[in-house]
Amino acid sequence: MTEQIDVLIADDQDLVRTGFAMVVGAAPDMRVVATASDGAEAVRLTAEFRPDVVLMDIRMPRLDGIAAARAILDGTDHPPKILALTTYDNDEYASRILAAGASGYLLKDTTAEGLTAAIRTVHHGGSVLAPSTTHRLVTARRPDPPRPSALLDNFTSRERDVFDLIVAGASNAEIADRLHLAEVTVKTHVGRVLAKIGVRDRVNVVIWAYQNGAGQRPG
Repeated sequence: MTEQIDVLIADDQDLVRTGFAMVVGAAPDMRVVATASDGAEAVRLTAEFRPDVVLMDIRMPRLDGIAAARAILDGTDHPPKILALTTYDNDEYASRILAAGASGYLLKDTTAEGLTAAIRTVHHGGSVLAPSTTHRLVTARRPDPPRPSALLDNFTSRERDVFDLIVAGASNAEIADRLHLAEVTVKTHVGRVLAKIGVRDRVNVVIWAYQNGAGQRPG
């Protein structure tokens, strides 16, 4: 039986909410459990309906999507995945909501297939970024980044292997296959990698790696 993904849609435009709900509702493995017209309502309804994924607009009244994402992710031991959807291809918005813990950042001009694929990706622990955003964020290196070896000295050999595969875009299952590990062991290593470099999720591992000159293992 196909796993069902419960989705909450937060957007201040009624037509946008309706359109996204139609796309999500048409997917055989998804259902819309609630819709919210602002960030405060998104926080309240997330606590009530406990969705797996929240589609979060960024610019909304009362509480914007960045603050709402932070409140949702900090408010429970088992938070949903946050997928930001916005009209604005804006690096500041992307950086702030990803730093708040969102697992993805897409523009609203994405296709229906792209949206449902992104929901599945973040639900299963992956990350999604709009291509234009990815390029700018990972090429925005700090002026004088520390040497990668100095940054990663506190990794074990296995953690460094896992780090490299995360940066390469591998899922937990793919990492497990490549390193001949149980997937639960991979999850443990991923958690340690996140903790040691001080980020909340895989997408920020990738951004951190490239901004600090650690995108590839020194050869």
